[in-house]
Amino acid sequence: MFQTLELYTGKEIALETLAGQLVAFGYRRQERIGDKGEFSVRGSTVDIFPADFSFPVRVDFDDESVQAIHAFDPVTGQMLEPHRMVIFLPVKEKLRRLEKPRASLISQEIPVDPFVDIETGDFVVHVLHGIARYRGIKSDHFALEFADKNILYVPVRDLRLIQRYVAFGKLRPKLSRLGTRGWQRLKERTRKGVLSFASELLNIQVKRKALQGYAFQKDTDWQKKLEEEFPYEETEDQARAIAEVKRDMESPMPMDRLLCGDVGYGKTEVALRAAFKAVMGGKQVALLVPTTLLAEQHFETFTGRMKNFPVTIHMLSRFQSRSAQNRTVEAARAGSCDIVIGTHRLLSEDVRFKDLGLVIIDEEQRFGVRHKEHLKKLRLLVDVLTLTATPIPRTLYLSLVDARDMSTIQTPPKNRKPVETRVIESSDPMIREAVLRELDRRGQVFFIHNRVKGIEGVAKKISEWVPAARVGVGHGQMPAKQLEQVMKKFIHGEIDVLVSTTIVESGIDIPNANTLFVNRADLFGLSELYQLRGRVGRFSRNAYAYFLIPKGGVLTEESKKRLSAIERYTFLGSGFHVAMEDLEIRGAGNILGAEQHGFISSVGFDLYCRILREAVESTRAARG
Repeated sequence: MFQTLELYTGKEIALETLAGQLVAFGYRRQERIGDKGEFSVRGSTVDIFPADFSFPVRVDFDDESVQAIHAFDPVTGQMLEPHRMVIFLPVKEKLRRLEKPRASLISQEIPVDPFVDIETGDFVVHVLHGIARYRGIKSDHFALEFADKNILYVPVRDLRLIQRYVAFGKLRPKLSRLGTRGWQRLKERTRKGVLSFASELLNIQVKRKALQGYAFQKDTDWQKKLEEEFPYEETEDQARAIAEVKRDMESPMPMDRLLCGDVGYGKTEVALRAAFKAVMGGKQVALLVPTTLLAEQHFETFTGRMKNFPVTIHMLSRFQSRSAQNRTVEAARAGSCDIVIGTHRLLSEDVRFKDLGLVIIDEEQRFGVRHKEHLKKLRLLVDVLTLTATPIPRTLYLSLVDARDMSTIQTPPKNRKPVETRVIESSDPMIREAVLRELDRRGQVFFIHNRVKGIEGVAKKISEWVPAARVGVGHGQMPAKQLEQVMKKFIHGEIDVLVSTTIVESGIDIPNANTLFVNRADLFGLSELYQLRGRVGRFSRNAYAYFLIPKGGVLTEESKKRLSAIERYTFLGSGFHVAMEDLEIRGAGNILGAEQHGFISSVGFDLYCRILREAVESTRAARG
């Protein structure tokens, strides 16, 4: 048992009392915080940087009562995520736990991630007693309602034993019965299933280590020159991911690394450098993407970045004529093409490479079962780098880090700003005004209308509202050549407003487009809304996202919750919070596989991660 310091809105504590407790916990008092383990007091505000938080927190006081708690960016001072409560451990204790975990984007410790806000009525998991409903704070105790309306009052000091219940799908969990062995039996069943999964993960790792792949050479002078030409400054996470990928490639064991990063956080540059390194080693590269638009985007990016080097790049997709596709297929087979960027067409039987050394897969979960089987075989033969924009929760990342090769990019690019997000009733004058404002600063606009029927009418209306705007239409039922021309015009700034379906959801990067409208936003899933918002705000200027709902329309409760969440989670790197809110966690499903979903539903996501981490550690220890 160790001490904790809890701060929550409404708690009464004097500023100097808090400062004294923080010093006793090993925190250093500074005029302005800069590093973890520091705090500062300025007027009625206390800034604290916990050792295991990604961002520091700002606590605002009203007299001697906590009024508000926010995470904030220590560089810009910008307010990020609000918290109802945060928990601090002694600094030395925190660092010791992070360096040496116990093995006893079941341990009774505080969750690895910062405390996830719990609202009255939410399902929660008590590590020792099971699943309950949170009924609020009563006399400095957390009231948990179990089956048969039995209430357990948990003192604040034991908050580490409670997590918010998160699982897959919309099934409501059964409340546990206090005083029975049901919960213990459920945990034991989960532990056995997870042990089997952990063993399977480690078996795959052992098999891969036994394989002999191709060990790429160290970076060449040309590699260094290419990287010096990168127009932006690498973030710390990006640089680390690049180093990890290169280390894998230089090893004789075939690489199988998953790279996770929020939308627009720089995964493409990591992939590009890996591809160039493979070509410098005399090998060919296949870059597999889920959509023709993304293939076009990556082709332009790779071609532009490598134009000063003798690298031959082809594209393979349905945008091209049959003769163009045949030329690319023949070039890959003959070895006269270094990099082929394409859709699932790359996995066709007629596509063969003379000397394939690296496969890069963008958003593998978007491909079908047959394609994934093909990719599994490739993993035993060549280096594979998989990219996903679905952020992986840090809890899961730490659970799997010793059993799966993963890199995460959680740091936003320099000067990136959050997208100003509004859920608003559709209004012609408002749309006109927002389009004009974007055009006045020489920017471009996305207008998402996810029905082919009526999309031309929407484009016509926008042309009438803003006669000066050059309006284009794009959707998946258009002839391939026509769609290609529209997208190229938008990418090159020849179209001001693109009215399209969700074909632009994945990956497309137009830094000059910084206003987004999503028509009938109430009909979209939360993950879709988040991905669509990621199309703007990829530059240093302010970006705006308007999620339009029918005027006077009645929304379902689910729609209200989704729209509330997308409006609330606007801070940079909020992708995981969106995934948690949506109860989808697609990235976790992609990594874990469907067979583990039942265990997650049984005990909740956080406790599952703890059990999995211990299973990996104990299985490895048993094998010596």
